[in-house]
Amino acid sequence: MAKNDIVGFIGGKFLPLHLGHVHAISSAARKVDELYVVLTSSKKRDRELCKRDRIKYIPADIRLSWIGAAIKDIKNAKVIHVEDEWGDKDYDWNKGARMIKRAIGKQIDFVFSSETKYEKHFSKNYPEAKHKVLDSERKRFRISATQIRKDPYRNWSMLPEYVRPFFTKKIAIVGTESCGKTTLAKKLAKFYNTNFVPEIGRDYCNRYSNQLTPQMFGHIAMEHYLLQIRASEKSNKLLFIDSEAVITQYYLDMYFNGNKSPLIEEIIKLQDYDLVLFLEPDVKWVDDGLRFAGDDETRIKNNGKLKKMFDERNIHYKTIDGDYSERFLKARKHIDGLFRGEEK
Repeated sequence: MAKNDIVGFIGGKFLPLHLGHVHAISSAARKVDELYVVLTSSKKRDRELCKRDRIKYIPADIRLSWIGAAIKDIKNAKVIHVEDEWGDKDYDWNKGARMIKRAIGKQIDFVFSSETKYEKHFSKNYPEAKHKVLDSERKRFRISATQIRKDPYRNWSMLPEYVRPFFTKKIAIVGTESCGKTTLAKKLAKFYNTNFVPEIGRDYCNRYSNQLTPQMFGHIAMEHYLLQIRASEKSNKLLFIDSEAVITQYYLDMYFNGNKSPLIEEIIKLQDYDLVLFLEPDVKWVDDGLRFAGDDETRIKNNGKLKKMFDERNIHYKTIDGDYSERFLKARKHIDGLFRGEEK
């Protein structure tokens, strides 16, 4: 940095980062030679706010990654993380300012914010800097982080694409073979105008004419999990997943007489679904050339076995039965309940 370069900083909790923040960062960067984007975080304060507004806690590392994505093409911007232990009501502006100054380590010429009410704090704690208010009336983006925390789905258009996956609700559709998982996942994705993740195991069965090795099941689970991550980046509030890793473990056991994969168990631990819909095997069994457990007694037995596997891993699920039309309506009721806070 040259001796007379102008330095500024813009700080916040970014809980969560929204398009108003991105606009403010971009605007501030054009007014200085070097801009520091300061995430001020506190596990106590951030948990208080998330709990108050009834959203899941957003860790600092997630928010730092969002800021990183926001400044990717802003060459004169840098990210700094300043962590404290204060709550929302007892934030110490004086000590906080000293921590920020120490982290930046340079003379600060401009302090940027979107709030005129912060003027008294900035004039007191940054007397050498000028407070520049950016779009205080929010004419460009009429949104605040508080509004988004209270209802991220109504304010979905205000979330950058790289923030949306955190809030995307993931619904896994599970059950034994030929119980309508794929059919329901496709119908729901179309109805809610979003994506679904197909069952990867079927691709492997077709690719190898159903001649799988035990090692392939770990590959199936991992590939399916990574596909879910990628799909969530382009989903519209919801993502439907056809099968998941417990089912992969279940099929490994069936194909290889009790075999179990530690890798699949680790993937099961990584999975985090907002809703699991378990389809009962009460629709007609369809022989597609790959299935082999179609008689009623075996279907009932396998259904119980799979449920036990979910129960043993403390994975809560909602059972869905009836014909295809009834399943669709029952699934919709559970899904809509997610947004009303009815499903836990």
